[in-house]
Amino acid sequence: MSFHNTFYQRASSFFKAYPSASKLLLLSSFSGGGLLVYSDSNPLKSVLASNATLSDGQPIRKKKVVVLGSGWSGYSFLNYLNNPNYDVQVVSPRNFFLFTPLLPSVTNGTVEARSIVEPIRGLMRKKGFEYKEAECVKIDASNKKIHCRSKDGTSLKGTTEFDMDYDILVIAVGAKPNTFNTPGVEEHAHFLKETEDALKIRKSVINCFERASLPNLTEEERKKILHFVVVGGGPTGVEFSAELHDFLVDDVAKIYPKVQEFTRITLLEAGDHILNMFDKRITAFAEEKFQRDGIDLKTGSMVVGVTADEISTKERESGKIVTEPYGMVVWSTGIGLRPFIREFMQEIGQGQRRVLATDEWLRVEGCDSVYALGDTATINQRRVMEDIAAIFSKADKDNTGTLNKKEFNAVVKDICQRYPQVELYLKKNKLKNIAHLLKSANGEDTEINIENFKQALSEVDSQMKNLPATAQVASQQGKYLAKCFNRMEKCEKKPEGPLRFRGEGRHRFQPFRYRHFGSFAPLGGEQTAAELPGDWVSIGHSSQWLWYSVYASKLVSWRTRMLVISDWGRRFVFGRDSSSI
Repeated sequence: MSFHNTFYQRASSFFKAYPSASKLLLLSSFSGGGLLVYSDSNPLKSVLASNATLSDGQPIRKKKVVVLGSGWSGYSFLNYLNNPNYDVQVVSPRNFFLFTPLLPSVTNGTVEARSIVEPIRGLMRKKGFEYKEAECVKIDASNKKIHCRSKDGTSLKGTTEFDMDYDILVIAVGAKPNTFNTPGVEEHAHFLKETEDALKIRKSVINCFERASLPNLTEEERKKILHFVVVGGGPTGVEFSAELHDFLVDDVAKIYPKVQEFTRITLLEAGDHILNMFDKRITAFAEEKFQRDGIDLKTGSMVVGVTADEISTKERESGKIVTEPYGMVVWSTGIGLRPFIREFMQEIGQGQRRVLATDEWLRVEGCDSVYALGDTATINQRRVMEDIAAIFSKADKDNTGTLNKKEFNAVVKDICQRYPQVELYLKKNKLKNIAHLLKSANGEDTEINIENFKQALSEVDSQMKNLPATAQVASQQGKYLAKCFNRMEKCEKKPEGPLRFRGEGRHRFQPFRYRHFGSFAPLGGEQTAAELPGDWVSIGHSSQWLWYSVYASKLVSWRTRMLVISDWGRRFVFGRDSSSI
């Protein structure tokens, strides 16, 4: 009897400590003890992991990986990380992942804000990671510490700040809007980076129409209130302008028919064209469509100041300052560094750079235990011509001063892996491989000397470009780094990367290589421009359906997919929500 009591007490204690294990028992009962398949937060695995010991009885010390941020790169890294040898701690001021490409759709009620966010607590529970809702305010790289502050600044038992140690730090905090120190922007303009920004814009748009609908206002006053100014002709500014125009055409005409005639949208761009990172065919179509839609597109106009009621621009051609009244300004002109990242760069000797620099393996230059992903950093790609002598020396194993065909073939793959600009150069010049490049410089000679080698590769570095600050890049970087961490122990023993031309052996991993899957630019009126690999450009209604399909598939959970698709369906049937909440 005592045996049974003891057994049931222990079993009860176990199931109380690990509730998911009761589901395992239930499933086992229904399956008759046969095939058992179940996956939850994996409590049994966490029990075994927590009790892991070395052969001498000492507990295994896991490396502490601290991840800053829960955006595209941070969430992707956490989602793909599956190495039980790491103690993962996440610090982020927001406890959710935000699908930023659909933020412009939130501003006019096409999509609800909650439909494009995924709480990260579920991922934390599933992976066994820990999360702290706070923001990092300082990185102490010399002591491997970060200083954090709670999100809202309210005190909890007299404390709002705390420090965390780390063995490995992954910086994935993204960037903040860049105002270029333009007077009045911080105080009077709206930004479009977070859910709070989109909701503020949505409320402001509705409030403008409600104010303009009040009696005893002059026409000039109504025109001022309903003048919407968008600064920045990049993808975000263009898409927001298109979404706002759709709202005016599809919904305002029905909801506010008396004031529709006073509305005006102005898009300001300092450069010569909008969407200048896209194919010229897309740029031309977008500009023509905006003109047809009545959107006032002003290129060559640089904003020099914003007040509570007016925006001032400097016209590049004439140099004249033009001031116009407005009802709302949305600022979307680029991104800048967060203050604590700038301080960190000063500490590690990167104070003169515009953005945090990493190597091709996403390690911050000057800090081997710190990695940086996404908009926070840029890859400082090594130049071929900087290493040309070392490459030639590594290939010339018999020290004859020339390379024969066998010696060259032994390193050609490593050259292409280590320096991605080589492949870009070959593709641009329609050369089949690097051997054809060397043949063009060396003629029919079977051996090549150092001078011919330099001549052949002298133009390769011209293809070096910084990666764009997009969700696509950040997501791929997070996935890449997670897979490196998953194979860390294996690659320490058996490196998988290219030759170290300036050292011995091989690099542990292949360097990060970005793969571009295409870009979209929604232009309103159920028309989208798509620029896809292979120099394929598609513009029109068919591209809009492709946009729907791709974005629905890229949402990170079935919950968000169902919510967004239902929002799209609701908008088609009932129109957009015009409530100011």
